[in-house]
Amino acid sequence: MRELRDSGIEWVGDIPAEWEMKRLKAVFLERKEKNDPQQTDFILSLGAAYGVVPYSEKEGGGNKAKEDLTAYRLAYPDDIVMNSMNIISGSVGISKYFGCVSPVYYILYPRFEGVNQHYYCYMFQTKAFQRSLLGLGNGILMKETESGNFNTVRMRIPMEKLGVQLLPFPSEEEQKRIADFLDRICADIDAVIASTKATIEEYKSLKQSIITEAVTKGIRGDRPMKDSGIEWIGDIPAEWTVKKLKYTSEFKQNKYNETDGDLTYIGLENIVAWNGKYIETASEYDKEQSLICESNDILFGKLRPYLAKVYISDKKQCCSGEFCVIAIKEQNTKFMWYQLISHGFIFMVDRSTYGTKMPRANADYIKNMSVSIPSLEEQEEIADYLDRKCAEIDTLIAKKTALLEEMEQYKKSVIYEYVTGKKEVL
Repeated sequence: MRELRDSGIEWVGDIPAEWEMKRLKAVFLERKEKNDPQQTDFILSLGAAYGVVPYSEKEGGGNKAKEDLTAYRLAYPDDIVMNSMNIISGSVGISKYFGCVSPVYYILYPRFEGVNQHYYCYMFQTKAFQRSLLGLGNGILMKETESGNFNTVRMRIPMEKLGVQLLPFPSEEEQKRIADFLDRICADIDAVIASTKATIEEYKSLKQSIITEAVTKGIRGDRPMKDSGIEWIGDIPAEWTVKKLKYTSEFKQNKYNETDGDLTYIGLENIVAWNGKYIETASEYDKEQSLICESNDILFGKLRPYLAKVYISDKKQCCSGEFCVIAIKEQNTKFMWYQLISHGFIFMVDRSTYGTKMPRANADYIKNMSVSIPSLEEQEEIADYLDRKCAEIDTLIAKKTALLEEMEQYKKSVIYEYVTGKKEVL
């Protein structure tokens, strides 16, 4: 085992005795070359999950590209690209392309020979490095997840502050050795992560298919069927009926009143998508704009309904006006809840939305959605069956999710141990 010494930097800790520590600005130059006059219209985008990609392949939302690209900066192959607003959430990657990027990005390239960009890109992606920047930013909006990651981060790190950060500096040969090793081991870990994510999605799809089959076809085996006349429902058992939701329930719009006293609040952010479970969050809300829901009311999220934020209230409380508050009449509430989170029902509601950035469903449309109605006895039978089957699948999903988190933490640990020299590539 080689000799280690204290680097003098808290997030780095011990490093090999022969390694140096250098400030970022002593290792990298910032590329400030503007696309003016315009040399390229090939726009690049950056995300923590996927690195630097062509803008056409970017995932999720974010700002739209500007039509005038002359204010954009040029990036070259092997440049390190950082989002100045999201460095602490891992928005760092290496460009494989010549293209232009938003001025909000920093572009770094080696100041001299002997610097391996891939080695330092791994370093910048470590949680330890990201956390070391927390006191340096201007403008903060962030959330820390249970796993310790930062989400919704908008903290601009000025380059003059970033540039003076001390970084480990091994020899050129060791930088390359570490980067090559991490390329191999991270590829193996990423393959396991991708496989695990695919399995989770398969379990979720299986769960949805079981729910849809049960609430539209029942669970009593082969029997005479008839056409329901409803697109998303299809054929149903001959003895079942179909009704509009408004005839099976009451859509309540009772506003919060001071006489209601001190009630807990439930918002869309408190409901797990496609699951119906409640999660505790620190929510700010205006009680005067809230609705009252009672125990056993179903809350159906109208905003971005494709997320299937549907919840059965367990007590009297106030809730966001972005919910439809639905009191089920003369039907089994749990059975009806399963219908309302079934893929077909959600798909039809989502197809009706208006608005682009924040699509919202109209309550009247939801009221007029049709649902299948078996006997009360069969409704209870189906609800109990789905409770059991979904619990089994949720257990499998939870195990795979735990494995996913374990692999992601392992990957971060491996990267940190090697880029700081605590483990040696032999």
